[in-house]
Amino acid sequence: MRTPWLRWFVVGVAGTLVVLVFGGYIFVRAGGVPMETTSRPLPLEETVARTALRARIGNAAEQKNPLAPDDTSMLGGLTVFKQNCAICHSIPGQPRSAISKGMFPTPPQFFEKRDMDLVVNSPEGVTYWEVTHGIRLSGMPGFEGTLSDIERWQVTTLLAHADKLSPAVQEALQR
Repeated sequence: MRTPWLRWFVVGVAGTLVVLVFGGYIFVRAGGVPMETTSRPLPLEETVARTALRARIGNAAEQKNPLAPDDTSMLGGLTVFKQNCAICHSIPGQPRSAISKGMFPTPPQFFEKRDMDLVVNSPEGVTYWEVTHGIRLSGMPGFEGTLSDIERWQVTTLLAHADKLSPAVQEALQR
């Protein structure tokens, strides 16, 4: 036989869940969630996104880059970067594009000191995963269907060694 307090407890929990779901729906429906890229992030939005991304990437860090970090790989990566990535991530010495300035979150500028650590200190398998699959709701597209496996690894190699580019690659970067 159930006790009356247990029944009221269950009704209270169920009622609370209904109110939270309905309240959340009303909040979203009333425009409470900013969708424009010019808005500030919601409380915990960045934390939730970062946590979800780390969970989704999983063990990509263990994937090893098949390419040597030589000028051939890096120059190939630079060509791909300039054609597909520079519009958002820029080239050193060049102004950021209007597209880049209008994005939220702001795309990292991988060849600038403040953002370089994001790729230099990241496992190459993670960078490759991000280039391959993209990052939902960030503006970062996935290139699995448009770039070859080698091209994605070339970009990964370039970014992983952005802090120690050879003179030949640095010169090509400035051209």
